[in-house]
Amino acid sequence: MPLVYQQNINATTKIAVWHINEPEDFFLAQVPLQKNISHWHKRLQHLAGRLLLKELYPDFPINLIQIADTKKPYLEDEPFHFSISHCGDYAAAIVSKEYRVGVDVELVNDKIGLIQKKFMSEGEKKMFNEQRSMNNVQCATLCWSVKESVFKWWGKGSVDFKRGMLLKSIHGDNSEGKVYCLFKNETELVIHYLSFNDNFLTWVLTDH
Repeated sequence: MPLVYQQNINATTKIAVWHINEPEDFFLAQVPLQKNISHWHKRLQHLAGRLLLKELYPDFPINLIQIADTKKPYLEDEPFHFSISHCGDYAAAIVSKEYRVGVDVELVNDKIGLIQKKFMSEGEKKMFNEQRSMNNVQCATLCWSVKESVFKWWGKGSVDFKRGMLLKSIHGDNSEGKVYCLFKNETELVIHYLSFNDNFLTWVLTDH
């Protein structure tokens, strides 16, 4: 079982990361392909994310997943709150029976560093650059991943990544820590992060 990370965050919330190295048939024997996906690797990512939901909660009703207009997957009446992410050969999922959640997994790469002006303010750049244990690309990737997790937690689309999510402080090092965010100038969020195999895993949960 290629679980590279799993944690019971609290009594009702679990998170895990899967390293995808199995053939498609391995996943199809356990979970359905819920939409038409032409690219083979994107199919594997989709299936791995669904399988993770079952790994975290065996009674998770995979077949009842719906997709909102914002492209957020959800369950009607929300018996589980959940979020899925995938990047390269990794899939991540967080599931909670009680808390609203968001998750992201992101490979550290130069492309994100090249577009950081689109999602990072000058204050955020300064804050992350003061995190001496990280280089510029790592800082940009972590910032992007944090904001992706917040975006998925929000789930309603239409958020300015640069102005609607203001990252106020970071506490930790290049391996793990927390980032504090002010969302839409009204909601304070704490986003956790973890580094593994040149990737960042970030997640957020709230009771509302």
